[in-house]
Amino acid sequence: MSSAISERTALIVVDMQPDFMPGGALACHEGDAIVPGIARLLRARRFRHVVATQDWHPAGHVSFASSHPGTQPFEQVELHGQPQTLWPDHCVQGTPGAALHPDIDWSVADLILRKGSDPQVDSYSGFRENHGPHGSRPATGLAGWLHERGVEEVLVCGLARDVCVLWTAQDAVAAGFRASLLWELSRPVTPAGDEPTRAALAARDIALVRLDD
Repeated sequence: MSSAISERTALIVVDMQPDFMPGGALACHEGDAIVPGIARLLRARRFRHVVATQDWHPAGHVSFASSHPGTQPFEQVELHGQPQTLWPDHCVQGTPGAALHPDIDWSVADLILRKGSDPQVDSYSGFRENHGPHGSRPATGLAGWLHERGVEEVLVCGLARDVCVLWTAQDAVAAGFRASLLWELSRPVTPAGDEPTRAALAARDIALVRLDD
């Protein structure tokens, strides 16, 4: 990634929250390892626009295994006609695990987008909710916000690489943006997700970018 960043490029930092770090309710593999790199990247102020997404679930959210008696975390059920992974209770509104990571200076972000607040709809992507009761994927408003500011390209990083980061990058392309993923500044729920993630990114022509490219 060159040192000169176009004002038409935005950085999207996905769900850097304690519940996704080792020891958290839904820990990603080595999730804490990317905190220093993302902190340095934001301090460098190389992007005209920085967006941070924040998982922000109400207690009893439909995606929690605890909301489905007889199920366990990471089982799949059908929800609104689509497969739904059930998660441990995580990023519950107002809890310490839902806060943005304190070791990153979020003052450089010009938009913090909270997602997953509808108790009946899960939300991975920064651009759209997951499928709702009527089969649609409601927009979050992020695409319009970026288009209004002349953004043409997004760089995505954060957690988890194989879920919310992937969906955000895919939906960015669907919304008309060029998209790249900062691979070294993302981590998966488990490393087993990496090869399917690479294939899914390649299918949408989403480039894998390194900081020193």
